[in-house]
Amino acid sequence: MIEFVAADPVLATVVAALWIALVLYGLSALWWLFESVVLARGGRVDPDEIEWGYDDVQVRILTIDAEAVVQATVDSVPDGLDDVRVIAETPMEIDGASVHVVPESFECKATNKGRAVEWARRNVSCDREYVLYLDEDTIMAGFQGLPDTDVVQFTEKPLYTGSRLAYLSEVFRVGYQYEQFAFHRLRYPLYAWGGGVAVRHSLENAITWDTATITEDTNFIWRAADQTGVSFAVLDVRFRNQAPPSLRAMAKQRRRWISGTRADGHLLPLAYRPVYYTRIVAWAFSPLVPLLVLASILLPGTAPGAEWYRTASLALFGILFVYTLVGAASYDKHPLTWPVYLILTPIAFLVHSIGALWGVVSPVTTFEVTEKVTPEVIERVHESMEPGELHEHDGSERLTRESDAEFTFDVFDD
Repeated sequence: MIEFVAADPVLATVVAALWIALVLYGLSALWWLFESVVLARGGRVDPDEIEWGYDDVQVRILTIDAEAVVQATVDSVPDGLDDVRVIAETPMEIDGASVHVVPESFECKATNKGRAVEWARRNVSCDREYVLYLDEDTIMAGFQGLPDTDVVQFTEKPLYTGSRLAYLSEVFRVGYQYEQFAFHRLRYPLYAWGGGVAVRHSLENAITWDTATITEDTNFIWRAADQTGVSFAVLDVRFRNQAPPSLRAMAKQRRRWISGTRADGHLLPLAYRPVYYTRIVAWAFSPLVPLLVLASILLPGTAPGAEWYRTASLALFGILFVYTLVGAASYDKHPLTWPVYLILTPIAFLVHSIGALWGVVSPVTTFEVTEKVTPEVIERVHESMEPGELHEHDGSERLTRESDAEFTFDVFDD
């Protein structure tokens, strides 16, 4: 080793940097495997574990002014859920729900979406055990009730909205998020999706949403875990939401996610931070993985550990395809189409990481709502979906009018 460094210090520095990158990404991948294979056992809620029914849930839908989008969301709420509230920034008429407008004069520590949620906590009456929070574009599917835990996370399955590349990266992301089934084993769940999450009302009042953050859902769970402890469950019913309609919208969304969680990282105990920040670095710099494989081929045979490096980098590259495979299975894609998604994996993770890298290099501190499209647009791009069918979508990918064969030919049409 000493002779190698002395002979070519520049090459030695490059080799060291490549090993550091490999180790960081390797630790992230190994943690995901440990979560998904070991900790996720028993993470799925059995139907027999449902203890709270429709009468125990108030639904709150957060929006600024997307009236048409919200109406489709309200229409998808099961009839048995009779307490549905829309928390909006501007007045609107919604059939089937009470609309509450956040006054401009309201002030608190929270900003943007967090401000609206905090206003609703203080001013919207609730006599139910749980508050189920939905984003303006969340289409409920398969909801039967809730288990007796403090926070219930619903899984998601984003709908294609016009950008094939954005949709492809969502399949990849959903596969990676399989790890959520392990979060019930962690004192601090690593993140939450606020577009489909039920919170025990008493816990909400104890913790409040009154804090400055742009990722209020994850921030809330971390503060709850720190202050009182929190039980966490995942219901795998696959609520539908919208995939970003463009690559730019998706990049801005990912940028906000990673910026917010980076800013809130101090809420985690020291034992969690190495894992958490390693994951952030691995996500943002995941496009380096193919370069690591290339470097392993180009490294001189005299470089210490070159063979080990080649083997490890190829294994890590293979993990990316595992994420895609899990995502395709979660979407209920026909197995005959899985090879197509696997082949497109390098494109998927590259697109998925652009916003994360942007957030690491240039963090954002303000909340920006991800662009949504109207139900009519979704029904138009799904050629076999009749007008007015969006709110009836049951979450089964094989039964929609989004054709997997069509996706195969049009994936580069963005």
